[in-house]
Amino acid sequence: MISAVSLPALSKTARLAVLSAALAAGSGLLASTASPAGERPDQLVLISFDGAHDNRLWDRSLELANRSGARFTYFLSCTFLMSKADRASYAAPGHSSGRSNVGFAQNREEALTRLGHIWSAFQAGNEIGSHGCGHFDGKNWSNSDWLSEFTQFDAALANAWKVNGAEEPSGWARFAKSGIRGFRAPYLSTNDGLYAALKTRGFEYDASTVSKGPASPDFNKATARFSLPLISEGPRQRPIIAMDYNLFVRHSAGLETPSKSKEFEERALDAFRAAFQAEYSGARRPLQLGFHFVEMNGGAYWNALERFVDETCGQPGVACVTYQEAVRRLRPVDGSAS
Repeated sequence: MISAVSLPALSKTARLAVLSAALAAGSGLLASTASPAGERPDQLVLISFDGAHDNRLWDRSLELANRSGARFTYFLSCTFLMSKADRASYAAPGHSSGRSNVGFAQNREEALTRLGHIWSAFQAGNEIGSHGCGHFDGKNWSNSDWLSEFTQFDAALANAWKVNGAEEPSGWARFAKSGIRGFRAPYLSTNDGLYAALKTRGFEYDASTVSKGPASPDFNKATARFSLPLISEGPRQRPIIAMDYNLFVRHSAGLETPSKSKEFEERALDAFRAAFQAEYSGARRPLQLGFHFVEMNGGAYWNALERFVDETCGQPGVACVTYQEAVRRLRPVDGSAS
C-alpha cells in the first residue's frame, strides 16, 4: 500500500491552499457575514467546475483559490477515480459495464494524484459535489436509474484510495459518507426521476437548471434548486448561459480557434464583469458562473475566469463562496422561500 502522505498529489500548490484556508478562517475571511439590519448583503459569487479531472487544472484552480481567497465547487465525475483497468466496476443505467462518455483515469497513479487534489481542495474549504459518474444524459432515466448512479458514485468515492492501491487519509471515510451535498446533472438534463432520487438521497441542493438572469435559489423544493443564469454577451448583447462551453459554441461553433483566443477572452471577461456589476450595484442576487476542466479556444475562458476572480473576490461586500456556503447564508431561518 502507498502511504497517503507520500503521494506526489500533495503538491506545493495544494499545501498552500490548505494553509491559506486556515489563515483565512483565523482572519474571518470564510466566516459568515450575515448583514445587520439596514446593511446590504454580500454579493455572492459562485464559481463551479464540472468534471474535475485534469490534474494540471486542479493545480491551476487551487492556486487561484489560494491567492484570491475564493472558494470553488467542483462537480466530480466518478469515473475519473477509476483507472481503465478498473472500468468494469461501473455500469451506467441502460449501458453495458465499463462505458463512460468522458473516459476514465489513464492509470492508478493519475487517479491517486486526482484524489490528492480532491482532498486538498476539501480541506482548504472548497466543496466537492456530484456530477454523476459517466456523464450520460439521464433525461429518460427513472428514479431507480438515478439512484443506481448515485449509489455507484458513493461507492467509487468511498473506495477510491483502496481500489487504486493507497491508504486513504484520516477523515476520508467521513467525507465520502456525508460531504457530498450537491449535484449538477450532465448536460443540465433533469427530470422528475432525478428530483425524486435527490430527495430520497438527502441532497441539499441541485444546480442543474437555467434562469433568465441571476436568481436566488428556490428553497420551496425538497432539494434547493440553483440555476445558472443567462447573461448578456458579445456585440449584440445576446443572452447566453453563464458557462464556458456555451461561450465556446457561440464564439467558434465548438471548434478550437486559438488564433482568436484573446478576442474570446475579452468578450467573456466583459460579460462576467457586466453581470457582476449589475448585481453588485443592484439587487445582489448570487451570480453563478460555470466552467469545465478543459481549456477551450486556447484557454480563453480560464484566462477570463482568473482575471475576473483576481479583480472581484477581494472587493468589499463580495464573497466568492461554495454552493454549500451559499445555502447556509441564503436559506431562510424559518424554512420559507427567500
